[in-house]
Amino acid sequence: MPGVYIHIPFCRQLCSYCDFYFSVSLMRTGEMLDCMVREMEIKAAKGERLEDSSEPYTLYFGGGTPSVYSAGELKRLADRAVSLFFPASPAEWTVEVNPDDLKADFLRQLADSGVNRLSIGIQSFIDRDLQAMRRRHSAQQAAESVERAKDAGFDNISIDLIYGFPGMDMKEWEYNLDRATELDVRHISAYHLSVENRSIIGKMRDRGRFHPVDEELSDLQYKMLEAKLQDAGYEHYEISNFALPGFFSRHNSAYWNRQQYIGIGPSAHSYDGRFVRKNNPANNIGYINSIRKGNVPEEIEILSEKDVYNETLIVSLRTANGLDLNTVPEMFRDGFTKKAAKYLQSGRMIYDGRYKIPPRYFLISDNIILECVE
Repeated sequence: MPGVYIHIPFCRQLCSYCDFYFSVSLMRTGEMLDCMVREMEIKAAKGERLEDSSEPYTLYFGGGTPSVYSAGELKRLADRAVSLFFPASPAEWTVEVNPDDLKADFLRQLADSGVNRLSIGIQSFIDRDLQAMRRRHSAQQAAESVERAKDAGFDNISIDLIYGFPGMDMKEWEYNLDRATELDVRHISAYHLSVENRSIIGKMRDRGRFHPVDEELSDLQYKMLEAKLQDAGYEHYEISNFALPGFFSRHNSAYWNRQQYIGIGPSAHSYDGRFVRKNNPANNIGYINSIRKGNVPEEIEILSEKDVYNETLIVSLRTANGLDLNTVPEMFRDGFTKKAAKYLQSGRMIYDGRYKIPPRYFLISDNIILECVE
């Protein structure tokens, strides 16, 4: 599932947990739009293109907050990407949006533009937690935004939730999950709070003003997450992702299957599906200045066989589909099977033609994976 990812490096407000790259100043959104179009043209002139594939192609607008742009501006980017890179029209076009941006007119314009999947950053249905996260929307706005999206014709809707947030007890987490399933969305991404050093809460932690939840509560909330969503018919297909049958994220699945993708915009990454990764620096001004001179300011990394092995393990074992040992370089296969043996014996890994970490152990999968990499 080859695809194109376009990173929109702007937000209207800095959330307390976030360390993604973006600017809260919207003064240069017009210049940035022109430069992202120009980056596509430069890359296409150098021969970059998505490979012909029997699988559907995908287009994904992430950020930041893509909905700082109008539907017409997003369509301009999409049309140029499709004309330059795609052998066929994308089957899945996702736009990340915030609830407070989802006015009825904007939603209709997105649908008319060809967007067929929305990823709505709800995070919580509890106002206290939304305020602590520095989100701009309320719990009521969150629920209403999903209903408006449905009214505009969107069937494929994903929402984000955060658990492991200090102050949120088990009953409140259950309430969040109940509200999510009542909305009958097709996809739910649920992330345990990660306290990043550069985030607001990371700096508060360093000053002793923020204390992460303990592991026992994290484990209980994770188990409730898995149980309630599976009872509601969702498939747990990746550590943080649940979907109703037929509604897996095709674009993100391409990352986990190490498929080709082209990244556009500051901090965006590209991968040829083999041994070459490229990434743009996380610097709006530097990016604009470089593109104006006709240069894409990308850094290139050539992967070694060891890199390929490690990356394949890391992304494959995050998923319910698991690892096909034939996809890793042959020189590492025996070493992996020896390391995996103790996890097979303990039940923390299973083998049915592919090596898999059972979903009940996903929360500790990082520890398992780290012991298996080279």
